[in-house]
Amino acid sequence: MEIMKTQYQTPIGAVTLACNDGKLIGLWNDGQKYHGNDIFKGMTEKNDVPVFDATKKWLDGYFAGKKPSISELPLAPVGTDFRQSVWKILCEIPYGKVVSYGDIAKKMAAKMGRKSMASRAIGGAVGHNPISIIIPCHRVIGANGTLTGYAGGVDIKIKLLELEGVGW
Repeated sequence: MEIMKTQYQTPIGAVTLACNDGKLIGLWNDGQKYHGNDIFKGMTEKNDVPVFDATKKWLDGYFAGKKPSISELPLAPVGTDFRQSVWKILCEIPYGKVVSYGDIAKKMAAKMGRKSMASRAIGGAVGHNPISIIIPCHRVIGANGTLTGYAGGVDIKIKLLELEGVGW
């Protein structure tokens, strides 16, 4: 598996993009917890990759206040089935809206045929989202409306939510 990476400058700072087999597998802020450089050893630096061009265009539109669709990009986040299910739910959160970890826990419990699920398990999956911004983990908040952790930093989370018109 050859994983390629490139850097891209955004209004919230530099990000690292990673792809494999023509699909985006990662987008991390510099200094982000669970950064791809720590996960995928030996990534090859390469800038002229079609999925990187498409992702940069998507990011430019997003930061210009447009609402690009997640479906515009070929995404292939790497994770367990549980995490994949949580990330799929994240993709359903509308632009400019937020949901709580508890809301996602209820959806996952129903999907798995359980009565309940711990919000902490959801938090772990959300925190390990490898395609930040595009898979919108920044739209997840605490049950009481607090801006709980964000692997890229709460200051970045606030900037993304403000860009989407969610005020604090």
